[in-house]
Amino acid sequence: MIIAVDFDGTIVQDRYPEIGRELPFATKTLRMFQEEGHQLILWTVRQGTYLEEAVEWCRERGVEFYAVNKDFPEENEQNNEHYSRKLKADVFIDDRNIGGLPDWGVIYHMLHDQKTLEEVLLENWGKVREKPKKKWWQI
Repeated sequence: MIIAVDFDGTIVQDRYPEIGRELPFATKTLRMFQEEGHQLILWTVRQGTYLEEAVEWCRERGVEFYAVNKDFPEENEQNNEHYSRKLKADVFIDDRNIGGLPDWGVIYHMLHDQKTLEEVLLENWGKVREKPKKKWWQI
């Protein structure tokens, strides 16, 4: 599976342009995906020195990316007439998705066990609690 991962707000707390503190179990989970044979792509708005710092930060923690901000390592904007900024990944892990970013343990079980968020939550915590409906006079 090809897994595209954002950096700021997903692997680390969003402190751009600085690198925030690691989110619990982020790099451990990414290393587990690597060990299972998945290809990781870093997909981030970072560029230049800020991008290099993020890649090196991950490398120091044992996370090596198959590609960074592209589909494959050899892809080059100048040498590819079909170059597209649209990434071809099976899964995108990003803090900006609808519903926010689940914790990395939940993310691992969703991808490893091929289950939905709801299935993982039900298995681990029982019935998913619904928010009580507010009355029309409550704000």
